[in-house]
Amino acid sequence: MRLITDTNENIGVVSTRTALQMAEERGLDLVEVSPNAEPPVCRIMDFGKFQYEKRRKEREAKKQQKIIEVKEIQLRPKTDQHHLGFKVVNARNWIKAGMKVRVRARFRGRERDYPDIALQRMLEIAADLQDVAAIEQQPTMDGNTMIMVLSPASDKKK
Repeated sequence: MRLITDTNENIGVVSTRTALQMAEERGLDLVEVSPNAEPPVCRIMDFGKFQYEKRRKEREAKKQQKIIEVKEIQLRPKTDQHHLGFKVVNARNWIKAGMKVRVRARFRGRERDYPDIALQRMLEIAADLQDVAAIEQQPTMDGNTMIMVLSPASDKKK
């Protein structure tokens, strides 16, 4: 096996017994780093410390991730302007908080014959929120629903 010491010194190809003996003398562990290499690569290190550092880096990476939440407002073609106003205010607050907003218009019965009414409402909502949001997904029909996705406008777009 190829052996690398705790000080990153490449010893070269040695027997397993010699590598274990060297690790034992230093009070450290012998860890197989690359088993598929020819010959396999082993490293002398403190395995507990290695695992701790690995977990710590993963935690830090997880903290740095930004989770984008998607909120949803639902309406129907018959939703009046008063109620639509409340929904727009909620969507504005969510977008300012950095969340995406999905606008969903549900159709029932004969409402399916007039998707242009819901399309007009969705475009009104997008126009009301154009100062803080950009349309990520244009309004599209999906079965009995029409969906549009708004995302926070970037600084470049503002």
